[in-house]
Amino acid sequence: MLKSSKNYYEILGVTPDVEDADLKSIYRRLVRKYHPDINPDGEVRFKDIMEAYETLCDEKKRKQYDILNGFFKSSGASSENKSEPYRKSYRAASDKTSRPDSFEKSENKNINFKQTGNEKKDEKNFTDLINDIIDGFSQKPKPKRKSAPKPPVPKNGEDIYADVVITLKESVLGTHKIVNVLNTEICPKCKGRKFINGSKCSHCNGSGKIETRGRINVTIPKNVKNGTKLRLAGEGKKGENGGKNGNLYLKIAIEPDSAFKIDGNDLICEAAISPYEAVLGGDIEIPSIDGTVILTIPPCTKSGQIFRISSKGLKKNNLVGDIIITVKVQIPDRISEEEIKLYEKLKSLAGQSVREN
Repeated sequence: MLKSSKNYYEILGVTPDVEDADLKSIYRRLVRKYHPDINPDGEVRFKDIMEAYETLCDEKKRKQYDILNGFFKSSGASSENKSEPYRKSYRAASDKTSRPDSFEKSENKNINFKQTGNEKKDEKNFTDLINDIIDGFSQKPKPKRKSAPKPPVPKNGEDIYADVVITLKESVLGTHKIVNVLNTEICPKCKGRKFINGSKCSHCNGSGKIETRGRINVTIPKNVKNGTKLRLAGEGKKGENGGKNGNLYLKIAIEPDSAFKIDGNDLICEAAISPYEAVLGGDIEIPSIDGTVILTIPPCTKSGQIFRISSKGLKKNNLVGDIIITVKVQIPDRISEEEIKLYEKLKSLAGQSVREN
């Protein structure tokens, strides 16, 4: 080994009395810091560190290097003062190794050292160690492959709620109603992006959606009750990105009927009768859901008397209600002279006053 112009101790930042374990620890730290894979600007420094450690980690090479470059250890110093001679010899050697003519005498001695089998074995072990360290740093984490963009998440459409007003007769017999529904859809021009070529979409005014009005023919079933909710699947707002459409919910409202009031399954109504019908009795027509029915009034019927026609009311849970009629004796607004004469005759013929009852 020839005399080196580099101060390996200074390169590694240690003193000539550094122990092997400390030297190895410091070397590993420097390798991590200046490895080209980690520090691209540290390539020259890294080579010097490798060269210095390759020499100093081997006992025989280190001894040759110390002799050639003037690093001598003093064995007579006490433990307290032991480091001082090393510092002096280290500074002196540092100054000398910086000048090409520092050790001319040593060069003239032509000292030759042969590398023994053990040295070759140690060098091989050292090389394997370095390769393991370098491999550990050179194995950069592989960049993650960019995954394909995820498809847009399906979004179900919202439900729509509306009221439908029907008559009492329609609620019993069933009917069809046209329902107007206000809906929103993705703008067909900008496809929901709100902008086209950097400008606000003129079709949807930059909202990405448009309002549409639809007409739906709805079948109202028989015997539906006031407040009943009907569900029409898929007739609500449209889903996005393949999502399901919402539902349409219709709330049934039965408008007040002039002829009937509802009491459970029963229909309540009033019927006007004339004085002669009240006295003589007879048949009168009563309206019902599916037409008219006949009510027989017995003679001497009083005003306010209640009658019942069974099984002509509303149907619910296989039960059918009745029609309940309250009769009211009603005097005509206009009476002819002949009728007046007849009433006077009835007055004279009356044997008992109604007030006596």
